[in-house]
Amino acid sequence: MAIFLIAGILLGPEVAGILHIAADSALNQIILIFGACYILFDGGASIRLKVMKQVWITLFVLATVGVIIMTAITGIAAYYLMGLPLITALLLGAAIAPTDPATIIPIFHQVRVKERVAQALISESAFNDATGSVLTFAVMSVAMGSAGFSLTASLTGLLKQSVGGVVIGGAMGYLSALLIAHEKFDFLAKYAPVITLMAVIGTYLGANGTQTSGFMAVFVFGIILGNKESFGFRMNLVEHQKLDEYITRTAMIMRMFIFILLGSQVDFSLINKFLFGGIIIVSIFMLIARPITIFLCALPDRRAKWSFNEMLFMCWTRETGVIPAALAGLLTGKHLPGAEIIAAVTFIAILMTILIQATTAKWLAGKLGLLEKA
Repeated sequence: MAIFLIAGILLGPEVAGILHIAADSALNQIILIFGACYILFDGGASIRLKVMKQVWITLFVLATVGVIIMTAITGIAAYYLMGLPLITALLLGAAIAPTDPATIIPIFHQVRVKERVAQALISESAFNDATGSVLTFAVMSVAMGSAGFSLTASLTGLLKQSVGGVVIGGAMGYLSALLIAHEKFDFLAKYAPVITLMAVIGTYLGANGTQTSGFMAVFVFGIILGNKESFGFRMNLVEHQKLDEYITRTAMIMRMFIFILLGSQVDFSLINKFLFGGIIIVSIFMLIARPITIFLCALPDRRAKWSFNEMLFMCWTRETGVIPAALAGLLTGKHLPGAEIIAAVTFIAILMTILIQATTAKWLAGKLGLLEKA
């Protein structure tokens, strides 16, 4: 990921000028949305339901209360240290609070840590997308002076996005498993790769069309398909291997596209303008806000019984990427006061978390004794 990000910077308009795709272009949206969807599907397919049962309390608290804690701490820091208006500072906190599945998932394809740690972090990155988006829109409504803003309506919207995404993703996952792995109705088994590809697109569009979380839907779709044996479905071994290879290759291509694209859109003139304050805010975000969030959300979960080393690793593993970049782009497009600062700090967060945290994840996991033996 770091190599792809740097390659994007070198190819982009700031350096070589070879690659230039505007952030508000249709091509940019297609790459980011479909790429994130397929990576989420891949991540969901690697989740095991038996592991989820152990950590669901931590996961739920992190994906809801955790996002609010991150937003509050980061927003307060930006308010006092950068002198931003409080509402703009909170908007900054909300935009960068969600963790990024497009970054987290490939980390755990390479860094084999304890299964429940990896799957808790992957699931958090999928489920907190809806929370982060709703929170950002809620704060944006206040910033724009919208008379229609309501805490109750925002919470209702979050519930609708979450539940709707789970229902649609679950239904599409079960239907796909039926068509490719049922002993009687698997007449599309030989076309499983194409079926899953089209189903990912259909799941996202279906959820988006019903005003629910498309990202959550494709993640749940992946969970159902990845755990199809638990629902009584079994694929032919050869077809199963072909499907796994196809998913792995396609997810790799999507990661390459996404991070090269993000790198090409880094605006160094904008970052340089707010560099000092941005580095301080992101440092607080990484070293203070995230650890406080993890310990407040995970420590009380007696069912999971997290060790100190596990929580310490979770504190360090929360990369920023596609979702925050998309939210920052949305705020910039609305021409909100302070949107330029939010965009700059978001890209600083992307660069710092990917180049510092992602590249040291394996080293830290080894030091903490969390690497699984091959």
